[in-house]
Amino acid sequence: MYKIVVVNQCPCFKKSSLENNIKFQSKDDALTKALEMKKTMNNEFCKKHTFELEEMYNNFVIKFYSDARNNCCGNGCCS
Repeated sequence: MYKIVVVNQCPCFKKSSLENNIKFQSKDDALTKALEMKKTMNNEFCKKHTFELEEMYNNFVIKFYSDARNNCCGNGCCS
């Protein structure tokens, strides 16, 4: 079983028709859907974040880092 997990769900994701924790029997199907979701999120959402895809065990994790990461002061508040 393979799953697509969207962490740090932004308001754009919550308003969208995209689903979280989608399960697939096939790794290829899960990867194809995860790539499609990431592309949609990067192209159609508000562009305050850049979404990245990471494979972690049997999960494909879609996450973002806020732009604050690029200007972080280092005290942990930007994580």
